[in-house]
Amino acid sequence: MAGILDSVNQRTQLVGQNRLELLLFKLNGRQKFGINVFKVKEVLQCPRLTRLPQRNPMVKGVANIRGQTISIIDLSKAMGGRPVEQTDNSFVIISEYNRSVQGFLVNSVERIINVNWESILPPPKGAGRLNYMTAVTEIDGDLVEILDVEKVLDEISPVKSVVNAKILEQVSHLNTAQQKPILVADDSSVARRQIEKTMNTLGLECIIVENGKLALNKLREMAATGPINEQLSMVISDVEMPEMDGYTLTAEIRNDPALRSLYVILHTSLSGVFNKALIEKVGADNFIAKFHPDELASAVQKAL
Repeated sequence: MAGILDSVNQRTQLVGQNRLELLLFKLNGRQKFGINVFKVKEVLQCPRLTRLPQRNPMVKGVANIRGQTISIIDLSKAMGGRPVEQTDNSFVIISEYNRSVQGFLVNSVERIINVNWESILPPPKGAGRLNYMTAVTEIDGDLVEILDVEKVLDEISPVKSVVNAKILEQVSHLNTAQQKPILVADDSSVARRQIEKTMNTLGLECIIVENGKLALNKLREMAATGPINEQLSMVISDVEMPEMDGYTLTAEIRNDPALRSLYVILHTSLSGVFNKALIEKVGADNFIAKFHPDELASAVQKAL
């Protein structure tokens, strides 16, 4: 137990400081990619894989790791690149996203770095609709791409995005015509689409921005014209976003007299033992792991 608490304390030191740790890796080629260390359970040499009939072509196989059967995704192939032919010298990054554990097959693993979210920028405007980047940064003169893993996973195994009829019945008493819009901040196009669809199902309007910095600018712009609670009902924010993360956004909201009364839901693919400590540290009202439309709808109903 003491080890877990020490780990919580160590990780939460980054919270509210707009910092994160990235695990750097390569696929086929020299390009470097990054993944948040919070999402990494372990890294290991690629184990023996069992190929299943009728599997998704992006899944290289499954492996039994510490008593758990885990799908191993060929990340290069899933992003439209060359598939990994030989797995003997490859590595697997075991990660937890959106309440599921999966392995990503990569060519090599570099190192862990500590960076400021301000140095992590949105992808170039001309990157196109089919790119798999949510952000880019520069490390030692090299461009590092931070992947939209939610998009990769959604293409392989789309999540349920329809709100349960029982939940809809529970929220049917809400007079949505009188409800104010919800500000949504998320850098993943898949997540933005999922949240907006869920809110629209409830009859609620969304104002959508791509990161925490844009969200804070929008909030301050709105607050300058009148009381913020007369314009917005709440904020739903991702945690991992370029320029300003969701933790820092929440802390900024709580430190601003014109914004601090806003209800804030952190809605993130991060999950695990850190959640309660992180909520308490930054002052969020709720923390929901992605993506479960019923839970999100219920949380919004409760807040309203």
